[in-house]
Amino acid sequence: MPSATATAARASTPVRQPRTPAPGLFLTLLAVCSAVTAANIYLAAPLLPLMARDFGSAPSAIAWIASVAQLGYAVGLLFFAPLGDSANRRRLVAGLTLVTALALGASAAAPGAAALAAAMFVASAATVIPQLLVPLVAERAPAERRARHVAAVIAGLFTGIVAARVVGALAGQAFGWRWVFAGAAVLTLALGLATAVVLPSRRRREGPLFAGLLALPAVLRSSPELWRACVRQAGMFGAWSALWTSLALLLTGPEYGLSTATAGMFGLFGLTASAVAPLAGGLVDRFGAARVVRSAYLIAAVSVPLFWLGGHVLWALFAAAVAVHAALVASHVANQTLALTATSTPATANTAYVVAGFAGGAAASALAGAAFSHFGWGGVCVVAGVWLVLGWGVTAVRR
Repeated sequence: MPSATATAARASTPVRQPRTPAPGLFLTLLAVCSAVTAANIYLAAPLLPLMARDFGSAPSAIAWIASVAQLGYAVGLLFFAPLGDSANRRRLVAGLTLVTALALGASAAAPGAAALAAAMFVASAATVIPQLLVPLVAERAPAERRARHVAAVIAGLFTGIVAARVVGALAGQAFGWRWVFAGAAVLTLALGLATAVVLPSRRRREGPLFAGLLALPAVLRSSPELWRACVRQAGMFGAWSALWTSLALLLTGPEYGLSTATAGMFGLFGLTASAVAPLAGGLVDRFGAARVVRSAYLIAAVSVPLFWLGGHVLWALFAAAVAVHAALVASHVANQTLALTATSTPATANTAYVVAGFAGGAAASALAGAAFSHFGWGGVCVVAGVWLVLGWGVTAVRR
């Protein structure tokens, strides 16, 4: 029989955890994984003209597929992101990666718009990995550099959004839109599983698995700062989504008549987001989130009339694209940092924040598609302006 000393020694031996990479390498891997997975939500937008031609319909008739992807992401966030406070992160990320890759493969083989929308909904619902990683980064970062570390992952996320438009459009023009989804499935599988390997494998809290989801209303009620961040980002993200998801329809339409690949190159202006994110993180650490969000809303307000003018003048469209991306990412870094530090349950609070943002984005995208069909590009700009007014006005009136 083992001696008491040996038993005690075994009991005191710590459970071995996987070796975590150096902080810089770890942060880089999480940022790259966020870029690849975030791109999945926006793959449909630059490919709408190619899909419409394949399905025998007008691009504006299937514009709703882009909003379905955002709605799927919001639903996935609602159910999966709160698990970051309790579940085994490594297993959760690995499982979601497999589901996303399979759904993207189904999107590539979709025979029609309805099947494609269903597959995109599942893929977007499962591709919530970035919002499981951001709370982890916030937890590990020193307090005085927290916003900058969060901004690094957000920069990766927005780089993925830009890549979805640019690379997706170019690859779609060269190889067909189905191969874009197939390639996204392979990249998601590789980066998602690589990230899962280096994540902590233990459950963070005991209790019901979906306790975070059930606690969402109480968390929102108890934190006015979190509620304000949610509403303001819903307004900002809704304005951006209305403009950005409809842009391919304007650029490939009769006003400009660009090819899908050329219109996709327009997404390079979104690199503004990647450049602004680290700067915004530093400003939040130095001046606070409220001042950065206020400045972001002012920049976004200027971008809307520039977008309207851009319906006829190309240089205005260039300036508007830079301005709206700078506004979006500065607002996002500030509001998300605030959301992650407003409560003692960062993953649950982050869920409320991102669900609010993407719900606002999905609703604005759906309205923008209808507005473009009935009123043209000017109708899209009106939707964006209304969303900004609502996002700021509601939080300014109710404190």
